[in-house]
Amino acid sequence: MQLSEMREYARNVVDIDTSDISDATLNHFISEGYNLIIHSEKRWPFLETSTTFSATSGTKDYTLATVGASITGGLREINSLRTDDHVLELIGSDDGDIMYPLDTNTTGEPWYWSYWGDTVRLYPTPNSTYTVHVRGYRNAAPFGSGSGLADDTEPDFPDPFDNVLSLYVIYRCYQQQEDGGMAQQYYVQFLGELSNLAARYNDTPAPQPMILNSRAVSKWASQSYLPPRLRYSWE
Repeated sequence: MQLSEMREYARNVVDIDTSDISDATLNHFISEGYNLIIHSEKRWPFLETSTTFSATSGTKDYTLATVGASITGGLREINSLRTDDHVLELIGSDDGDIMYPLDTNTTGEPWYWSYWGDTVRLYPTPNSTYTVHVRGYRNAAPFGSGSGLADDTEPDFPDPFDNVLSLYVIYRCYQQQEDGGMAQQYYVQFLGELSNLAARYNDTPAPQPMILNSRAVSKWASQSYLPPRLRYSWE
């Protein structure tokens, strides 16, 4: 549903016009509800994405912005990294710094990674240039107010979510019109429909541990707990 269509729909339901609630105020309600939906779940399947970045010789730290530079809107979370040869194992930052102390010059092909303070750290420090493949979740495109979007812009989620967002906007309209009873009714509907869609879109079987790789020189066996849709095809 386009931005202008959502405003029109809400006004028709509440039986109001622009003299009651302006386009700017409605856009604010739309943006408010949209962000609530997007951030109500950490890992919406429709925000899954993949990309690559170049790890360069002598550089161990890469910001999330650098890792997701090719993703419109950037990355919000990283799930897995791999080189052309193998999957990198996620470890704690402290563990990585113990294995490869910061005051040493140990370099080599990266086998591990950590994430701390918006920074990805590779272990050991790359000794050459490596293409690193990334799986994760992107940020949703903006929708509603404060974004300078055209009226024909559509939200960055599947069509079934249009109804959920409309319920929130209608709730805010009734609230603005000081109709507490109708506002409460639509707010309860909004929460219920959002919960139903979250269950539907996140209804995947519990992933089983899966050995990805192991090395004779490593103390750890890498395991993947990612859902099937995020695993690499060759695993």
